[in-house]
Amino acid sequence: MAYKETVETIAGCRTRVMRGGTGEPLLFLHGASGAPVWLPFMDMLAERFDVIVPEHPGFGGSDDPEWLDNLADLSFFYLDAIDHFGLDRLHLAGTSLGGWIAAELAVRDCHRLRSLTLVAPAGIHVKGVKKPDMFMWSPEETIRRLYFDKSIAERIIPTLPTDEAGQLVLLRNRLATAKLGWSPRMYSPHLHKWLHRIATPTLVLWGSEDELLPAAYGPAWRDLIPGSRLVVIGECGHLPHVEKASAFVGAMTSFIREVAP
Repeated sequence: MAYKETVETIAGCRTRVMRGGTGEPLLFLHGASGAPVWLPFMDMLAERFDVIVPEHPGFGGSDDPEWLDNLADLSFFYLDAIDHFGLDRLHLAGTSLGGWIAAELAVRDCHRLRSLTLVAPAGIHVKGVKKPDMFMWSPEETIRRLYFDKSIAERIIPTLPTDEAGQLVLLRNRLATAKLGWSPRMYSPHLHKWLHRIATPTLVLWGSEDELLPAAYGPAWRDLIPGSRLVVIGECGHLPHVEKASAFVGAMTSFIREVAP
């Protein structure tokens, strides 16, 4: 499906945006790897939704604004982005780091959200559930750890950019992730206290074999967000929207049809 790529100035930040499809607006917030390309799951969602995929400030082709200090800043940025695009009654989804941003946004203001989908979100700490330190991984190890099906990783690794411009984008994304999630490691010590404020129908979605954020985090999110639903996709790693795109889109669209017909 055709999509458009634009640069939008939001909160004084030049922001790269991909957008495609028709229907109700769906704002998708990417994870730590950025949003360099339009992916198959976006095409699938665009059959029903107006899919909007910005690159976060500090990542990829977007500016690194002076005001960006922490995850809370990005939650306010995306509230401004919703105003910028004139969105109302939108569906919000985020994966990993993007799921954390989406949750931070929703605890602040969820009155314009029709649904919220959190895909293996970072953002909380669960006592007794160990998780690895992603900042100690090389780019190659990171890719291998993201997928249950390691053959996918082995196909991706040779395509990693070797040119200076591509390497710079990878470095920017890693630096931005470290800036936002270095200490404490990829969570807020306060977010869990306020997740009860999310009044939007919420789907928490996880891969059963997630090596980055274990699926044991899923029940904690479900229990902290009133009325939320947890779906675990089997034989899947940290990126259900990539590794199991059809199952991911099916679970998400079925949920939305039920809670926001």
